[in-house]
Amino acid sequence: MRRQTVRKLQRGAAALVVSGVVLWLVAVTASSPTAREAMTALGREGGFALALLESQLGRWEDPLPAQTALAISQSPLLLAGREQVLALRRQAETDDGPDQTEPLPEPETPEDPALPEEPPAPPADPTAPFADNSVPARTLVPSSEAGYTVAGNVYINNRSDRTFGADIFDGTFSAALSKDEGPQVLILHTHGSEAYTMPPGLEYEPTSECRTTDCTCNVVRVGDELAGVLEAAGLTVVHDTTLHDYPEYSGAYDRSLTAAKAYLEQYPSIQFILDVHRDAISDGNGGMYKVVSDVAGQNAAQLSFVVGTDGGGLEHPLWQENLKLAAAITQCLAEDYPTLMRPITVRNSRYNQHLTTGTLLVEVGAAGNSLDEALLSARLLGNALAEVILRPGDAA
Repeated sequence: MRRQTVRKLQRGAAALVVSGVVLWLVAVTASSPTAREAMTALGREGGFALALLESQLGRWEDPLPAQTALAISQSPLLLAGREQVLALRRQAETDDGPDQTEPLPEPETPEDPALPEEPPAPPADPTAPFADNSVPARTLVPSSEAGYTVAGNVYINNRSDRTFGADIFDGTFSAALSKDEGPQVLILHTHGSEAYTMPPGLEYEPTSECRTTDCTCNVVRVGDELAGVLEAAGLTVVHDTTLHDYPEYSGAYDRSLTAAKAYLEQYPSIQFILDVHRDAISDGNGGMYKVVSDVAGQNAAQLSFVVGTDGGGLEHPLWQENLKLAAAITQCLAEDYPTLMRPITVRNSRYNQHLTTGTLLVEVGAAGNSLDEALLSARLLGNALAEVILRPGDAA
């Protein structure tokens, strides 16, 4: 009688242990969304519990261990995937791979492994059409020689009090590259906030009409393009990106003069200075239009030089040398692009061009042009300028 009571107590205790372990296994697998993850959780968390089950129920190998079968019977998720669990077990028994309970060895890699290179970005298509900014376009070319001084393909509109003849334009000029080490060209912008008319969707924040301090949309960006071409040709360039006309327009030439003098003092090797602007042109009714020249099917902004003199009373004795340089560059461009250059304009104001005989003011398009049209012209100008000043025997 006493033995029967002991056996009942032992069986009750075993049942409690098994029930507790089953409940624990169910808790381990409850958060697993799939049968595969439930089995993984059992392998990770249930080793001790399964050992207890084995001590109570022994080991069964056909087709699943009793403890696994018991756990499956108590877990609806595992019960629904019983066949999948069985297939996973059979697969594991035939797997020749490493024991997944041990850390996998790091894959061997060669020293300094060569990473695959990303393919280079395709170059921009120079023939792709520019976005239309909807501004009417005109190509301004002289219809006759009347009113102009003409030398070769160069037309000069003299609005100064000074006189000169076409015979001075023989292709020579006094400006020459310095033999000293250091920068050779200075690009600056007296009116740096001068901007263009952008296509829809590419508008900038204006500071006034067709002006902005956003240097990705104004003539400073054109100066960047010009500098890049000159540097690619082997010239050393300093680009002053200061907006000398902002926040105050008045006095811009005084401020750009101060800056240019500082650069010349720092770099005596600078002999060529380009003050890059854009023009403002309108028709008789005040309507804006852009000035263009067809270059390989693209609209390039027309270019023009403005040359200062001493006609306004300020000292500038060598102004003709600046004019001769402007004529040489204009002739170079006109040979390949007959309608790209508008006539050179000569005025009484000196526009800080007394600093060197290689100082020029260039108008790259007008307010109605798009930035793309101005950048194309800047590249053409850069190539011509480099050709002229690097051409042996031209400088006198």
